[in-house]
Amino acid sequence: MTTSPEPTELILVTGASTGMGAATARELASRGFHVLAGVRRESDGEAIATTNLHPVILDVTRAEQIADLAASIEADGRPLRAIVNNAGIAVNAPVEVLPIAEWRRQFDVNFFGHITVTQSMLPALLKSRGRVVMISSLGGRLAQPTYGAYSGSKFALEGVSDALRRELAPHGVTVAIVEPGAVRTEMVGRGGVTLQKLAAEMTPEQERRYGGLMHAILAQSEGFLRDGVDASEAAKTIATAATATRPKTRYTVGKDAALLTRFARLLPDRTLDRVLASALRPLFPKSR
Repeated sequence: MTTSPEPTELILVTGASTGMGAATARELASRGFHVLAGVRRESDGEAIATTNLHPVILDVTRAEQIADLAASIEADGRPLRAIVNNAGIAVNAPVEVLPIAEWRRQFDVNFFGHITVTQSMLPALLKSRGRVVMISSLGGRLAQPTYGAYSGSKFALEGVSDALRRELAPHGVTVAIVEPGAVRTEMVGRGGVTLQKLAAEMTPEQERRYGGLMHAILAQSEGFLRDGVDASEAAKTIATAATATRPKTRYTVGKDAALLTRFARLLPDRTLDRVLASALRPLFPKSR
């Protein structure tokens, strides 16, 4: 009986417990890489472990866990082909309503966590002339109402990614950004639960201002879960961004992301405002 050779290159995927992260880890493992799949709980790791896919405990807000993983990768000796900064959360509510602690939590995971991972892995990536893949979002190019914190974190990630790409190009490390639109993932469902909780905590004045909007956004999120791209399809694009010989600087996932990122580049702000408002208007509760 023949056995497959041991993979000679490593790829790190953060936020790999479920959704796009888990699907991306599986896709990269199937392409012959040894994937280090960052999970927060051992039970999550047991659920995804397979040939070439090795779960590692990694909370991107815990600097000591990131440092331990970087040391483990250095000790392994195999080149680090890429890191896929995928970990993320979505906390949606109007700017007035969202508590500042939730703003900080959003940025700690979606932005500062990625920067910490990238800084820690750069010595290995510089040695291997590897790649950084940042998982942004349609929300990193276009901010819908109630997406202030989420889009803020993704806009920041896009800006840093552009700077990083230009800094590292002379040293052989490439940077690619992936901008998914509606994808059927657990994160969307968890975001909807959080939105409902925050909506229930609004003051009567806030309810009058934003109640209909929150209802519409929740209905839109449910549509994402029903009609969005499957996570396995998103994973193929992310895997390509991580492994292509000459990667694009940006990839979109889904027709909505391709269309709306183009709108964001071309349409005047007020026109884009009207486009987004018209998409939400049918989802508002009907007046009695």
